[in-house]
Amino acid sequence: MFQFEWIWMFLLVPLPLIIWRFMPADLTKSAINVPAFSGFETSKADAFFQIPSRRNLFLFLIWLLMISGSARPQWVGDLASVPSSGRDLMLAIDVSGSMKARDLETGQTVTTRLDVVKQLGIDFLRRRVGDRLGLILFGTNAYLQAPLSHDRDTVSTLLSEAVIGIAGEKTAIGDAIGLAIKRLQDENVEHKVLILMTDGANTAGRVSPRSAMEMATKQGLRIYTIGIGADSMMVRGLLGARRINPSAELDERLLTDIADTTGGRYFRAKSQSELDEIYQIIDRIEPVPGTDQSARNVQEYFYVPAGLAVFLLMLWLFSIERGSISARGIPNQNRGMGS
Repeated sequence: MFQFEWIWMFLLVPLPLIIWRFMPADLTKSAINVPAFSGFETSKADAFFQIPSRRNLFLFLIWLLMISGSARPQWVGDLASVPSSGRDLMLAIDVSGSMKARDLETGQTVTTRLDVVKQLGIDFLRRRVGDRLGLILFGTNAYLQAPLSHDRDTVSTLLSEAVIGIAGEKTAIGDAIGLAIKRLQDENVEHKVLILMTDGANTAGRVSPRSAMEMATKQGLRIYTIGIGADSMMVRGLLGARRINPSAELDERLLTDIADTTGGRYFRAKSQSELDEIYQIIDRIEPVPGTDQSARNVQEYFYVPAGLAVFLLMLWLFSIERGSISARGIPNQNRGMGS
């Protein structure tokens, strides 16, 4: 349906008439006096404004359009239910240089760790209907990529645009947890969850992971940690192929302590399928049914009457300018008679 949000603005419609009524008589007369347009041709538009009644009606129409725009005309859609779980969920994704390692199997191919995290992370985010979602990217520094929002598509898009090294080459796990605490501490929600994914150990940052997890416990923030990376892969060297552990630097003890201390859980993802299973487990641990809330889609149309008012006002001012230019072009007959 169509409505005016601030319909009380129409109480100002008679304001010009009230001002006109109580204006002193001398000002009223001078306000309606216009120069004589005899002696030159006028256009149809200029001739229209020479008639006071038409001119006043035209100006009143501009005023009415301005009031209509100020009253905020809206089109209000049908009532729709919006699921809400009452949970704030942040994803903290490691984008340090080590995430470019190609050791995670995706079907018949092997791809980088970050590509797998992004692909499955997007699917996970789109399933979290009702949660307020946020995204943190961290490397040497931690950055808030997406603030808490119900807009799952936007958060998913920002995750898909993450690139390796954007936050530095090292890993600041403590700073990532600290930033999540800062963004969640003022929110009055029952459940606060952080899912932190990394493939290394804490090698940078101003906040130690131990201090960060203590603060998280005090704030009621539950942290699920996921260690990314295969435990075995073949590499070629001068002496031939050899098997190495690409996840030797992963600090599983620290990630386990963070999860256990905050009431979460530590997971190890050595392949795409294992990471997908982890996301499904988290879905079961942190369900998303929630309670439905009602909302309406509202579209604003204030710019339609406001834009039309501006156009008509410019037309009015242009007509006055044309009249003044034409009037200045008339020879002064009195000056000629005096000479």
